[in-house]
Amino acid sequence: MIPNGTKHNELRQLVRSQLELLLDSGNLKGAKSLLIPVQPVDIAEAIEGLPESNQLIAFRLLSKAEAIEVYEYLNTDVQQALIQEFKRQEVLDVVDKMSPDDRARMFDELPAKVVRRLLSQLSPKERQATAILLGYGEDTAGRIMTPEYISLKENLTVSQTLERIRNLANASEIVYYLYVTNNSRQLKGIVSLRDLVLAAMDTTLTEIMTRDVVFVHTDTDQEEVARTIQRYDILALPVVDSEERLVGVVTVDDVIDVIEQEATEDIYALGGVQSDGDNYFQTNLLTVARRRVVWLFILLLTNTVTGTIINSQEDLLKQVVSLVAFIPLLTGTGGNVGAQSSTVVIRGLNTEEIKNMGAGKVVFREAAAGILLGLILGTMATIWAYFLLKGNLAVALSVGISLVAIALLASVAGSALPFLFRSLGLDPALMSAPFITTAVDVLGVLIYFYIARTILGL
Repeated sequence: MIPNGTKHNELRQLVRSQLELLLDSGNLKGAKSLLIPVQPVDIAEAIEGLPESNQLIAFRLLSKAEAIEVYEYLNTDVQQALIQEFKRQEVLDVVDKMSPDDRARMFDELPAKVVRRLLSQLSPKERQATAILLGYGEDTAGRIMTPEYISLKENLTVSQTLERIRNLANASEIVYYLYVTNNSRQLKGIVSLRDLVLAAMDTTLTEIMTRDVVFVHTDTDQEEVARTIQRYDILALPVVDSEERLVGVVTVDDVIDVIEQEATEDIYALGGVQSDGDNYFQTNLLTVARRRVVWLFILLLTNTVTGTIINSQEDLLKQVVSLVAFIPLLTGTGGNVGAQSSTVVIRGLNTEEIKNMGAGKVVFREAAAGILLGLILGTMATIWAYFLLKGNLAVALSVGISLVAIALLASVAGSALPFLFRSLGLDPALMSAPFITTAVDVLGVLIYFYIARTILGL
């Protein structure tokens, strides 16, 4: 049986291929009919997969209402390309109807000149909403929130509230949570749509609202916003300013975008690749090389230290040449152990799974794991080296004992350094696998030669 997700992927690919065939053959009527039952997000993906010459044609086949919704799902490169091709009024019609948070996100990617022109021609209401969002810091709750929500006064009855919802529902993105404010727009409580429907018509909101409201401030980091929504399992999170006045709401769909963006940044950082938040595979190759060469140059310089250490042990290696054969094994294993430890710790810091454990307990746990791994791998390496070297027990023991020590070192470094980076106010993900691997290489070679000299008596 094919999983539902697999079937859905096959269906999306089929829509994209059929759409391209219909457009290439000039069958616009057939292409339009093909898109009618398709979800907006899938239409957007199909349009993105088309050649640039067909993207505008496909988009023009949509009704205005569909076009507005589909446009919000398109990546910024396609949005910008369509803007360049649209007639002026067509652009304004689409952009004006976008939700303010999606519009602000798109404006972040557009050239300043284009943004100023579009802002100046939006309707006064939409211009004000977008300007508010653009005024907040990047990657904050203020930037990703939507100002489209339903706000109610404390003294309203359930009957009056339901009437107000009927009048505002079409203009608001949020109707499942209703926010109660005082005359100064300060957030005082929250009422769910379920509680409202179950209450008597003459009941006031003060009587049924929840006063213990979870909220964030406009300058709260977007990662913290995402964690808050996840922690309390809510669909929307109110955002207040410094005076506790309600100014917007962050919805769960916005948070999904944030989680994807932050995860991408962390993965790039773990790989030693700088990221400015754009699509890596659509970035100019010179820019890609510039971002990657910084870390690689640092690691290159660090690795020269390893070479210097090996060169300084020339007298030992001349006497026991077989020691050289095991250097890659030891450094590679140490780097892998360190990378594993750093990955799980960085992930734990991001998800707050280790929040209550403390750095000491986490490092101790990883050190114990490192010793256990070292004993297992070291025993296997000793046996393998013994048979490979036809009974040279001294060298085999040097390899095995060194592997235990290097595994312990790598586990401690991989788990402790991310905590150190965070305490310095830096992103723990910067303590990437390449960095730890190179650091363990240098120290691992020193440990290996020291243990070999001790065991061999040289």
